[in-house]
Amino acid sequence: MAFARRLVGECTHMVLVARRKDILMELADELRAANSSLQITVRACDLASQASRGLLIEEIEALPQGKTLLINNAGLGDYGEYMSSSKERNNQMLQVNVLAVAELTRAVLPRMVCQGGGIINIASLAADLFIPDFAVYAASKAFVASFSEAIRLEVRKAGVPVVAVCPGPVHTGFGEVARRSGCSNGYSSFKKWVYTSVSEVVSGAMAALENNSPRYYPSLRIRLIGWLLRNTPLWLLRLVMGCRPRKVEPLQEN
Repeated sequence: MAFARRLVGECTHMVLVARRKDILMELADELRAANSSLQITVRACDLASQASRGLLIEEIEALPQGKTLLINNAGLGDYGEYMSSSKERNNQMLQVNVLAVAELTRAVLPRMVCQGGGIINIASLAADLFIPDFAVYAASKAFVASFSEAIRLEVRKAGVPVVAVCPGPVHTGFGEVARRSGCSNGYSSFKKWVYTSVSEVVSGAMAALENNSPRYYPSLRIRLIGWLLRNTPLWLLRLVMGCRPRKVEPLQEN
């Protein structure tokens, strides 16, 4: 929603995609009020469903030609031990966080190379780290960051910028949806210190795209943490992550 509001005066046609159509319709009405000439297409789509993604991609490929901006902002998480995780939830995370990003990117790249555009993929600071109790999510965001870097190199001669946005915690509803029953809410003085506002993530991501930056870490604090993670020896990271407080009680082996 924040990206749509940021771009309302810069687009001629916007495609809004999410699971809940009622929320999309409310947003579309708000955007039309701000820009009466903006054409808005609302598509309720469950990105965890291959069939739904297929229909969405067909519609995207049928859109009028022109400069295109793709923002892969959807994401799912699941906080808790992997051995007690839901197979269905794990599959949904991989479908949304990995396959949807790859498939939607593939759908728009040819037109971008010919007519211009760019891609913003929302990864995470977790892309630089393996996180116990957040194993699938962190691994999926590592894919997003690596994938974005590779695609960026493939299309750079065509002038198509691709940026992986790697925020830390942001004040959205993501945390509550990802948290399982029995887990703490995860708030701590340190976590509050590294929170980034939605507006800072959006404005910084747009600036990073404009500057053709490969990655964007919102705020100086997050950039510093990202630098430390990328430059810390693996043995030390393993030690730190192995000693970090857990927000769930580990399952006991039989």
